[in-house]
Amino acid sequence: MSHDHHHHHHHAHGHRAMAAAPTFSLLRLSAGQRLAGAAVLLLGLWLLVFGVMG
Repeated sequence: MSHDHHHHHHHAHGHRAMAAAPTFSLLRLSAGQRLAGAAVLLLGLWLLVFGVMG
């Protein structure tokens, strides 16, 4: 039984670059905005934890 490993994957790099654009704009946020985002995320996480435990 012979196993053929000839899979042809066509990668469209142009679309990948377009998809990465929002991520780069996200990285441009100031430290303060990132800190605020992290704080909100943490707060939400703690509320979830206490909501489950309460």
